[in-house]
Amino acid sequence: MTTERLGANELRRVVGAFRDALRSHQALVNRLNVYPVPDGDTGTNMALTIESVVGELEGAGPDLAATCRAVSHGSLMGARGNSGVLLSGILRGIAVTVAEAGGLDGPTLARALRAACDGAYAAVPRPVEGTILTVIREAAEAAEAAVDPTGGAAPSLVAVAEAAHAQGHDALARTPEMLPVLAQAGVVDAGGTGLLLLLDAVLHVADGRPLPEVTGDDGPEPDLDARRDHADAGDHDDHDVGDLRYEVMYFLEAPDETISAFKKVWGGIGDSIVVVGGDGIWNCHIHTNDIGASIEAAVDIGRPREIRVTDLLEQVEEERWVREGAAAAAGVSPPPVEPVPTAVVAVGTGDGVGRIFTAMGVQRLVTGGQSMNPSTQQLVEAVEAAAADEVVLLPNNKNIIPVAEQVDELTTKTVRVVATRGIAEGFAALICYDPEATADSNAAAMGEAAAAVVAGEVTQAVRKSTCDAGPIAEGDWLGIARDGIRAVGPDLAGVTCDLLAALLTDDHEIITLIEGEGASAASTRRITEWLGETHPDIEAEVHHGGQPLYPYYLGIE
Repeated sequence: MTTERLGANELRRVVGAFRDALRSHQALVNRLNVYPVPDGDTGTNMALTIESVVGELEGAGPDLAATCRAVSHGSLMGARGNSGVLLSGILRGIAVTVAEAGGLDGPTLARALRAACDGAYAAVPRPVEGTILTVIREAAEAAEAAVDPTGGAAPSLVAVAEAAHAQGHDALARTPEMLPVLAQAGVVDAGGTGLLLLLDAVLHVADGRPLPEVTGDDGPEPDLDARRDHADAGDHDDHDVGDLRYEVMYFLEAPDETISAFKKVWGGIGDSIVVVGGDGIWNCHIHTNDIGASIEAAVDIGRPREIRVTDLLEQVEEERWVREGAAAAAGVSPPPVEPVPTAVVAVGTGDGVGRIFTAMGVQRLVTGGQSMNPSTQQLVEAVEAAAADEVVLLPNNKNIIPVAEQVDELTTKTVRVVATRGIAEGFAALICYDPEATADSNAAAMGEAAAAVVAGEVTQAVRKSTCDAGPIAEGDWLGIARDGIRAVGPDLAGVTCDLLAALLTDDHEIITLIEGEGASAASTRRITEWLGETHPDIEAEVHHGGQPLYPYYLGIE
């Protein structure tokens, strides 16, 4: 049965259907994302944003005004990443229009899509066509064309939604013509793909149509080289997006009239700028190399809060090996273990890394890394599967630590987190693991051991850049410490030795060298010989980790 006007209950059903559609298409939309760094992944960020709306609706009043306020506020406060912030602006424009009209019918949908379009374009300083912006603009134009400008009979909601849906899909199909990087990768725009599921949700509720199914889990696999050139829907200016290392996001409490000048300041220090909100609260997103300046711009006009900074270079370097590690682990049942008073659950990937963790007493290994952080639910499931009433959790990545710290409240087991930021710290912590001791006792001893480790890693540059250690050429090896790049050069063993020289002191006694993809027996021998000549009192332990993209992980104790 066709519904001509949607009220509060029907709008809640639209939100729920949109959430379900995004969740089912999440992996597909993620694969369409050809941005040069994962940026959390488009499908994931859009799905998490709408999940926040669903959560807000659960605590909202049943009337239309409360429903629209929940959609607006929930999307603003729960927006994730560039795509999530843009989706928030679109949903807020729709919610305000529907609230003013007292419901959603055909003409209101046309006005709502126009408001959503205007809000999305206003959110970025210099919009780029061939993105989600093109899709929402052409859908809005088609919806407006479906409404008789002479004041004739108002078209039905279904008719307007169909017109917007058809033109939106046409625009999506043409996005590769507007952005060469999409054509090169053989995909359409990821954000636009996710957005059209909203119109599918409207037609599902208004006309009983089924939500679209995912047509193939294999899907298109983008050309990874294309990622280096795509600038998504953000601000280009003089910045090469591949050189912008950090994603900065925060909520900004500031007067609305100050935001235009704020965007201009941000335009000089970064890219992929999206700012949405109003009435004194704004959700702000930027890619930049100057974290301090991006935050100072907010302090000048108001108060930033819930500041989140993500290292995008680490994301792009680890995305592939985390994904491959997850695929390799799929369907493999862990061997049975004997119950102990306290077990260890660790996050990591790489065949050798997994074997070492297991040999050192880890009961459950959760596949994860920088760009594909395991969910809280995955960690909870691993904890529940451990054969112990108490568990020590090793996140082995700084971005996973906050998620790990939520697990204790979600299980009846006692869970303690040792805040390890890398694999080397995880190995050091496990040396002090005692399965017969309590989780609290283990966490204290293991945490102390992890904190004593000086960690480093070596990887290869994918593009030309600069750093404090000097100019970087594409293909150079980078020696990275916790405080940044400390060594650069064309020779793998030489850069690893330079990194060690920068990190070692007379107080150090042991170096753990974990070999990954790209390491060779010759390069490892050169490194150990250098250690023997320059630091004869330091013992070197070499392990095969098998991690892709990082020939060496270093742990110095």
